[in-house]
Amino acid sequence: MNIDLILNYFPGLTAEQKERFAALDGLYRDWNAKINVISRQDIDALYEKHVLHSLGIAKIVDFKPGTEILDVGTGGGFPGIPLAILYPLVDFHLVDSIGKKIKVVQEVADALGLQNVKAEQARVEQLNTTYDFVVSRAVTRLKPFLGWVRYKIHKAGNNDRPNGVLYLKGGDLAEELAEIPDRYRVYDLSDYFNEPFFETKKVIYIPKK
Repeated sequence: MNIDLILNYFPGLTAEQKERFAALDGLYRDWNAKINVISRQDIDALYEKHVLHSLGIAKIVDFKPGTEILDVGTGGGFPGIPLAILYPLVDFHLVDSIGKKIKVVQEVADALGLQNVKAEQARVEQLNTTYDFVVSRAVTRLKPFLGWVRYKIHKAGNNDRPNGVLYLKGGDLAEELAEIPDRYRVYDLSDYFNEPFFETKKVIYIPKK
């Protein structure tokens, strides 16, 4: 599994974007040997289970230049790093409470020359800034997550969808979704990607009130 998987679904990449996506494999293998941010069994499926999964958000909202995005609980940089490669004119703030994970994110962003990425060790509750969108990948149940980020999203935006939360999660979410207001919309990533991995993977979009 390699960058061809990404090119299959995002054929219009520039030469620089292709180079950056291609570099992810070596960078994450190198850093993962020092600081474990991706499970050992997943590193060989990096492009499917981490990169393409992150880019599923881009199938729901095609971010316009100048958009500001907060990635909460980014871990090793997902979904923020792949999205930052895809959207070089969009600003990404990647936060995680674990310092060694943010170290990896910063080193990867620096190695790729991503000027649109800011990595910070922080809890989302400590942040005083607001954003167009908050993205995340299954850091907790949706109800507490929405409580963390409810005041981190500003109303005014210039994208085709209203500002809000874009949350990657898999499995049976009926019980979890019943706990939150019904303004959400669920998108099945199997509608966009053919690999079996995506059969149960979803993006939950929750626009700001």
